[in-house]
Amino acid sequence: MNQGLHYIIRLCQTLCNKKILKKTSILGLSPGQPKILEFLFDHNGCEQKEIAKACEIEPATVTHLLVRMEETHLIERKQLNGNRRSWHVFLTMEGERVNKKVFKIFDEVRKEAFEGFSAEEQVETFRLLTKMFDNLSK
Repeated sequence: MNQGLHYIIRLCQTLCNKKILKKTSILGLSPGQPKILEFLFDHNGCEQKEIAKACEIEPATVTHLLVRMEETHLIERKQLNGNRRSWHVFLTMEGERVNKKVFKIFDEVRKEAFEGFSAEEQVETFRLLTKMFDNLSK
């Protein structure tokens, strides 16, 4: 299968994403919601626009996803300091509970992807992919 770098990276990303979405859909999550939960783990209380940028999701799509997440009590949105134009997003206790399950799914898929890899090969793969990302981000 000599299709080129772009092809194999796209295939790996697609398969990884399909496995994650299949498992997170059982939790009632729709596409886009797992990465928002993951981002909020480290950025709880951030503004919606930060989520859109970090997760590479259109702002209107983020708004739609957050409305659904609010309806299922995963997050709550608040206006801070009287600023009515800016919403800050916080995980609820339910959101934190579901997020733990999401991280477990991420770990399961990572383990499946690295089956047969030594610990050193796993570290080296992350190092090389990070270096590649840095190169392409310039």
